[in-house]
Amino acid sequence: MIVFKWRTTQELSVMNESMRKALLILGELNNDDLNWMLQKGKKEVISPGHTLIYEGRPINAFYIVLRGTLSVVLDDKELAKISKGEVVGEISFIDSRTPVATVKALDEVVVLSVPQLQLTMKIQREEGFAARFYHGILLCLADRMRGTVNRLGKGTALEEVYYGETEEHLPISPEHLQIAEAKFNWLMSYVGEQ
Repeated sequence: MIVFKWRTTQELSVMNESMRKALLILGELNNDDLNWMLQKGKKEVISPGHTLIYEGRPINAFYIVLRGTLSVVLDDKELAKISKGEVVGEISFIDSRTPVATVKALDEVVVLSVPQLQLTMKIQREEGFAARFYHGILLCLADRMRGTVNRLGKGTALEEVYYGETEEHLPISPEHLQIAEAKFNWLMSYVGEQ
């Protein structure tokens, strides 16, 4: 059962950035989609210092981070951190190429691992699921791209574009984000993380 905790626009604007990214994806999926992901996926625990994804090696899963923080590393340089609520492996899923960076656990990390083969078959069989899944991924990637541009010192601040003081600045309605947050919390409780 999904329980809603309604938030004000101001509360949404200060919500953890990575959580907002996950909510962009989960907000697009319906309850049947989430149930399918839980049935096909499995909870995995990655110990601190262990690697989830290796640069140049194929991966066979799409991951949703439920707890902990991962470091994205290229040539011994940290490019980014990925935390609770974000997805990992989405780019390799989309373009079918090997990862360009290594992803390691900074602390104990729990992920929901959904096999790529099963995800691909579901997308090929169900156009509605495919549209919702890819739209969610696109929202996440667009959000990351805007964040990258912002970090490079160009463009409008991400928070101003997506999480400004008025609801019209949100890419999706506050109600939609709240429903997505409830979905994430339900997913967390289903796998025993809440």
